[in-house]
Amino acid sequence: MSIAILGIFGLMILLLVLLILEIVPVDVLGIGLLLVLWLSGYVDAEQAIAGFSNKAVLTVAVMFVLSHALVKTGVLENLAQSFIALERKKKWLGTGLFFLSVSLFSGFINNVAAVAIFIPVAMHMASQSRTSPSKLLLPLSYAAIYGGTITLIGTSTNLIVSSVSESHGLRSFGMFEFLPLGLVFLVVGTLYNLLVLPRILPSRAPISTLVGKYHMARYLTEFRIDVGSPLIGSTCRKKQLNELYEITVLAIIREGMQITTNVGNLSLQAGDILLTKGGLDNFLKFHQQEKVLALSDVKLSEKELQAGDNVLVEGLVNTDSSLAGKTLSELDFRRKYQAFVLAIGRRGITIKKKIAHIRLKFADTLLMLMPIDRISEMRDDPDLVILQHHEVNMRKKKIRWLAVIVIPIVMILAATGLLDILAAAMLGMFILLITKHISTREAYGTINWQVIIFIAAFIPFGVAMETSGAAQMMGESVSVLAEMFPASLRPHAMLSILYLITSLFTAIVSNNVAAIVLTPIAIAAANNLGVDARPLVFTICYAASASFMTPIGYQTNLMVYGPGKYRFVDFIKAGAPLNLIFWIIASVLTPVFWPFH
Repeated sequence: MSIAILGIFGLMILLLVLLILEIVPVDVLGIGLLLVLWLSGYVDAEQAIAGFSNKAVLTVAVMFVLSHALVKTGVLENLAQSFIALERKKKWLGTGLFFLSVSLFSGFINNVAAVAIFIPVAMHMASQSRTSPSKLLLPLSYAAIYGGTITLIGTSTNLIVSSVSESHGLRSFGMFEFLPLGLVFLVVGTLYNLLVLPRILPSRAPISTLVGKYHMARYLTEFRIDVGSPLIGSTCRKKQLNELYEITVLAIIREGMQITTNVGNLSLQAGDILLTKGGLDNFLKFHQQEKVLALSDVKLSEKELQAGDNVLVEGLVNTDSSLAGKTLSELDFRRKYQAFVLAIGRRGITIKKKIAHIRLKFADTLLMLMPIDRISEMRDDPDLVILQHHEVNMRKKKIRWLAVIVIPIVMILAATGLLDILAAAMLGMFILLITKHISTREAYGTINWQVIIFIAAFIPFGVAMETSGAAQMMGESVSVLAEMFPASLRPHAMLSILYLITSLFTAIVSNNVAAIVLTPIAIAAANNLGVDARPLVFTICYAASASFMTPIGYQTNLMVYGPGKYRFVDFIKAGAPLNLIFWIIASVLTPVFWPFH
């Protein structure tokens, strides 16, 4: 084994560790990898920057814009109303059509955007049927994942594999070439969602008890300012209550009126009641030093918190949110949103202490106390997905139909060969911009640049695998495994092995990384056996996208982790059987739809 190959394997192991530990942001990691490959001579200057002009990467960027335009029309919200109404009459039919529609929309738009819209719908449906949201949210993510496998633009993975395949001399993938096996996945996956998952998934996170969900009861209480208290005549800000006691005053009740605006600068009076959040030790210290009286040993309930014009809501940090990577303190969150963040949910863990200095991440959930009239404004904020208050959120919107039909037009132009997929997508974006359906500022803002930069910076790694000989070596290893089978079954065995490897790989890192790393290996393995590489590269597409058994394997899984109050083991129990079913289906049917010879 050459030093070059050893170096690539060492880089691969280091990348896996860094991706799993999330020590640095993925886009920064991608740029670091690109520099290492370039400076160490694995790729030259032209190869190093090729990812930034790659057709697949540019298409993914444009599809972010088109997806945003469709979401903005309100057609998905209007459709959501129909599901809610139907689910009240026939639960199984409403739920089935809900999952089916999520899958179909995920075939046309970015599936993360689709899930962001439909999470509140799923939670509302759970509330209406008095079931736990955990019974619907993970199936929602699964529906979006296998829905993305039905078209070329359904997921960025398909576009990336198509681009890598073209660079190896294979013809480009057709827009609907994914449809045959994708439809099988869709039908089987929908039946699995309806018949199997309700029996596997636990009942957690009841929608009506956010205080209980975040275990906040013991951290919320009331104090009355007694005569002689040092607080009288001063303000919370001057007394530095937050700094000295790590206590946040959420509201002040004075003469029966609850005050939530400008609380920090309000001059305090004897008899004022302070609604506070903090730790038990700090509550005791506050009680002793500031001569305030704890009203009772009973902590604040959700009903008490929501007295007056205040409401408790849960917000989800969106995939391209400007909040990610920043702290609540840096964002001046309280002033910007007129909301108090009581707790942060992250991958099954509730963070309640010193949350002002916690850097927010994608898919974090925020428990917020805010005035009810702010909900309508928050609904249109791209940074947060509001998960409660559906009576406000689920309102009908006037649909702008041009934006609705642009994506189907793009798909038809690409499918018929009249235009290249990138040219068709750019034409659609140009039409929306020139007709002012979206602004240029919106277009730039809606692109998830972290994803784009990561993919573009990671593409040279696939090139380095080939030039170093690592892809050929790994392809030969897969071929050796296949040689344990009779000659007539070797291509089928190799396909099945590649699907399994890709499925496990994407569960640990991500779908795009798996696609970039394993596509050259699949092509090399096909060349070793002397068969058409097309069925193997399609295998990589499906296996990289169909990631069900870990929350980190696919972004939509991570999005439902917090709202559904799932645990890591829930994904394994629910996702491993579906991964196994899809593996068997792909092993049998892929050679039928794309023959080896």
